[in-house]
Amino acid sequence: MPYNIINLIDIHGKEAEGQILSDLELYECSYNKDVESFLKEKSYHFAKSGLAQTHLVYTSFKQELILCGYYALATKWIKLKKKAVPNSRLRSKFNHYGSYDRELEEYSIVVPLIGQIGKNYYLNYNKLISGDELLELALRTVRTAQYIIGGGKFAYLECEDEPKLIDFYQRNGFWEFGKRKLEKDETGLKGKHLIQMIRYFEDCEVFPNDL
Repeated sequence: MPYNIINLIDIHGKEAEGQILSDLELYECSYNKDVESFLKEKSYHFAKSGLAQTHLVYTSFKQELILCGYYALATKWIKLKKKAVPNSRLRSKFNHYGSYDRELEEYSIVVPLIGQIGKNYYLNYNKLISGDELLELALRTVRTAQYIIGGGKFAYLECEDEPKLIDFYQRNGFWEFGKRKLEKDETGLKGKHLIQMIRYFEDCEVFPNDL
């Protein structure tokens, strides 16, 4: 199924701005209220301030364009322990794109962050796209940006400590390397910490056809 991706920052002052903002108000993600509240309350401000760019995913359904999901991208400085990196080949990649502290035995690196990602459960619109398809669109956007400007070959995200979520991201090439305590304003999430996950793009994952 073809999808139309709209960067939220591009709608400002455009004819479709009112309709798209209305779509955001109707967006539902009951299983993760943090995903829902970010889109409704923070995404536009974050986009205008350059903190994160939100990408709206539309598809055609009954001759209408339907918001079926979204993802928000930013950059983040992270640290990960050497022992958390699966093998020596990947350790060499972290050495190449980041820095290594021998005393702490940890890498520091700036990576693209998939800060939010979620399907739209309003009127069962979530059935118009699978989780794998939505994540692939986010990864394609990340990789295409790296293809254009450089910036390494990694993608990073954080998820709740739930086996189904962790398994989903692992199936899509991510591995767990640490945990991060929830901040005070992260009220729509379960538990006391988030699982930190990262993946490496192989050379074949360039997606030049997206340009």
